[in-house]
Amino acid sequence: MTFNYVAVMMLPLALLSASAMAQQSSDDEEITFDFYGKANVSLQSNDDGASTDTELESNSSRIGVKGGRKITDDLEVIYQLEWQVDLADLGGDDNLKSRNQFVGLRGSFGELTVGRRDTVLKTVQGDIDQFSDYVADVKGLFEGENRTSNTISYYSPSFNHFQVAGSIVLSEGDTQDDGYSMALSYGDEALDATGYYFGAAMDREVDGYDIERLVGYTKVSDTMFGLMWQQQERVDGTAEADGFVASVQQPLGQFRLKAQYQVIDFGNGEDDALSLGVDYKLASSTKIYTWYTGRDRQTIEAKQRYVAIGIEHKF
Repeated sequence: MTFNYVAVMMLPLALLSASAMAQQSSDDEEITFDFYGKANVSLQSNDDGASTDTELESNSSRIGVKGGRKITDDLEVIYQLEWQVDLADLGGDDNLKSRNQFVGLRGSFGELTVGRRDTVLKTVQGDIDQFSDYVADVKGLFEGENRTSNTISYYSPSFNHFQVAGSIVLSEGDTQDDGYSMALSYGDEALDATGYYFGAAMDREVDGYDIERLVGYTKVSDTMFGLMWQQQERVDGTAEADGFVASVQQPLGQFRLKAQYQVIDFGNGEDDALSLGVDYKLASSTKIYTWYTGRDRQTIEAKQRYVAIGIEHKF
């Protein structure tokens, strides 16, 4: 990593420290606290090309707490502590797995955090992945879906729907360089403030890979269409590959119909996945669902098929 890059990323911290020292904190400022979670369990039939089985799957079920406290009118300390829990298989000490866990500061300068957090290349995908946390999650075929420790993250304020973000992943070894992730986005991920969303991001030396990613999605009437392109290679220049994801989502009363296709070409073979799914909303926080995923993986000479039916409740 070059000195210039570190200086640019540390500038918001320096400015923030000066601002914080210039203003006196108050003990009676507003404190926010939110306990939340998601329980998602499915009965799933798995055919990985070598064997078949049927089992219960806990699809990234989680619990967490997040919040903050006003220090001044323009400065807030924020935190998030989140764990993945397994409702189907693992128990005891193996049941909890660390997810996003960080502390930081937020103000007119943006948001700066330190700890364990999704890289900005991962978050730039927004809501394009219609099968996140299932077999068809884009991480099944693509690199780059990283949640890294020893991470400094910065998100700028939105300027006319533009936002820049960056992550520095500090290396713990002398023989390995620090990694970094940079992103630029335009629009609204939820498609509320704008009817479109676009993002571009890159990783350098993050989890052993260099990656470029472009993503965009919009709505035509009530139908959401999305497309993501990615190029990736190991930091030593091997395993070069590129591919794309195309997704569509259609609400129909209490139902939500979903489809997604993903493919990646390694030069000596392609891996692809086609997924179809239906969600049925029982309440604002509860749904039942079913989906099918078929993957043809030339790189490992396997045809994989998965079918699931499950329930999700958020709180």
